[in-house]
Amino acid sequence: MKIAIFGNEFQHEALAGVATLLAELQAAGVELWGEQNYVAFLERQLGNLPAMATFEHRKGVAADVALSIGGDGTFLRTAQAMALHGTPIMGINAGHLGYLTTVDISEAAKAVKCLMAGDYDVEERSMLQLLLPPGFEIAQPFALNEVAILRQDTSSSINVDASLDDVALTTFKGDGMLLCTPTGSTAYNLSVGGPILHPQSRCFALAPISPHSLTMRPVVFSDTSMLRITARSRASVFQVSVDGETIDLPSGTTLRIAKAPFPTRVIMLKGHRFARVLRSKLMWGRDNRGEE
Repeated sequence: MKIAIFGNEFQHEALAGVATLLAELQAAGVELWGEQNYVAFLERQLGNLPAMATFEHRKGVAADVALSIGGDGTFLRTAQAMALHGTPIMGINAGHLGYLTTVDISEAAKAVKCLMAGDYDVEERSMLQLLLPPGFEIAQPFALNEVAILRQDTSSSINVDASLDDVALTTFKGDGMLLCTPTGSTAYNLSVGGPILHPQSRCFALAPISPHSLTMRPVVFSDTSMLRITARSRASVFQVSVDGETIDLPSGTTLRIAKAPFPTRVIMLKGHRFARVLRSKLMWGRDNRGEE
């Protein structure tokens, strides 16, 4: 089995767990490949690592499984690199919330055992694709969470004209708007008042960011639809964020957002239930003392 490893270079407190995980993988006899910057970080911090080839993050590498060691941000970066390869990704939480992760770094032996036995399910998660007009490009146009249209760092609001399948929808006036996948519905979308979507839903959610009108509300629509937007502002440019990777575009630019031609494949351990994850991660059912 060939395993590609991605990680977070800022979580020093998880290094002991990472060392245990690598030792378990080495004992299992797998072929290890590591994202080159993360491998360099581990060599500086841990020294004696198992034999591991390296690859550039943006290119990814063909592998049987990818491990994302960190939090949700690390998982998103892993998805951007590996979704095109069709590689299933196991998220190993070494961060804080870790909503996208499957197991905790303290459960390294359990994770390796499940991988080697094939004792897991693979969920296909829809992604978004940002389609820019000729003459513009972004290094990573695919998003597992969301594409956000944002005003530049000024006090001026931004007007976003939105059309759905070439039929005029509305103009969002405020700080911007975002389009999220079901997976991303519990991320930025949740903080701006958007709906929580089941990760296997075949839909996207469109939500305004700090709208100037109370009539502006989130909208859920089929993932077969195409969203066309034109952003206008008193500032000369506005910002587009694709899972945190940003590009500045001239005011008045029209762009399109649609379902990506491939999904992110996410490894889930047997017995995984969406309702259980929501209850745990969002701490539903707990009183002020932290008790259920």
